[in-house]
Amino acid sequence: MSQADKPEWVVLGQVQGVSGVSGLLKVYSYTEKMADIFQYRQWWLQHPQGQEWRPYALVMGRQQGKTLVAQLDGVSDREQAKSLTGALIAIPRAELPALPAGEYYWSDLVGLEVFNREGERLGQIEKILPTGANDVLVLRTEDGAERLIPYGHLVLQVDLQARRMDVDWQADY
Repeated sequence: MSQADKPEWVVLGQVQGVSGVSGLLKVYSYTEKMADIFQYRQWWLQHPQGQEWRPYALVMGRQQGKTLVAQLDGVSDREQAKSLTGALIAIPRAELPALPAGEYYWSDLVGLEVFNREGERLGQIEKILPTGANDVLVLRTEDGAERLIPYGHLVLQVDLQARRMDVDWQADY
């Protein structure tokens, strides 16, 4: 597959460990509703050592208490499952459903430059943390410091084409 043919990946979760002896994986989901990761029947896994993405068919997935467990085709024992610990779980971006205007996938916001009303650059979005009350934008400033900004009504505008977000927030907050 040439570089041009490779899909853009959207990471949905990560393999956290094993469950039992039959190859079940403990999964951490980044999806808004954690069990939504099971809507995707084909997962692509990339091991932490940075190997190529490898496809796995999802045979079964369920919530087990506060944990998610999944069975992947071809992973039938504890050792096989253990070898996948730490792997990222992704799908090609093209498989994501379209969103209504004004809504964004978190993966679309990571990397945006953030500016306040005065045009002052506050930093670049490094990640987004779910906190329950408000999601929090984690920005990396020019001097390498971390800045946290609540996501929500403080966001004035998102321009994905310009890779820019404008917020109602001051640098000294």
